[in-house]
Amino acid sequence: MSTLDGKVALVTGAGQGVGAGIARVLAERGADVVVNDLFPERAEAVAAEVGGRAVAFDVTDLGAVQAGFAAAGPVDVLVNNAGIPTDGFPQVDFKDSDPAVWRRFVDLNLYGVLNCSHAALAGMCERGWGRVITISSEAGRVGLSIRVALYGAAKAGAIGLMKHLAHEVGPLGVTCNVLALGSMEGTPQNPSRYPVPRLGTGHDVGEAVAFLASDGAEWITGQVVGVNGGAVT
Repeated sequence: MSTLDGKVALVTGAGQGVGAGIARVLAERGADVVVNDLFPERAEAVAAEVGGRAVAFDVTDLGAVQAGFAAAGPVDVLVNNAGIPTDGFPQVDFKDSDPAVWRRFVDLNLYGVLNCSHAALAGMCERGWGRVITISSEAGRVGLSIRVALYGAAKAGAIGLMKHLAHEVGPLGVTCNVLALGSMEGTPQNPSRYPVPRLGTGHDVGEAVAFLASDGAEWITGQVVGVNGGAVT
């Protein structure tokens, strides 16, 4: 079992759902977990549960992100989890979509990752150790027929960012990887066709994050790892 004793892990969007599951697993592995959420009360509830700290800020607001990271102190592991889930917006064909909503998807699913990664990387590189793990979706690497083009485009952008950053910061002791999630608990999907016929959980994702955050994963970077029950291979 990988240990994260002495490491500070900041998980964005961790006040509920998958993010809370990630926070729980990282705390079990010994990390000092900083729970971020847009809503302070949600962040504080999960932080109290896992024995961590709460830092509430909007990941789409660069100034708020910078202030939040300053409050958190040095971060060794950044988990970019905050994002709009596929069941969190109307699913429509792109040709019928309202351009007024496009920025919402890009701001949260791409600019949120840009803002937080930028805030974390300088310190990681100076200290010679760091992990950036971005939670994406299979919609970001394969085309789907469920009318989520905007979501998929933003998630694909975050995947591309991690692949390029891996080359920039790898020589400085920092790895950057992506977890591409399949259908998770709470989504109206039928997993019976999957090789592992159930929906994913925050614990499933947390276990994968914990491995990528560990010393044992230091030679893994620039990768997109599917956490999907075998639905996409």
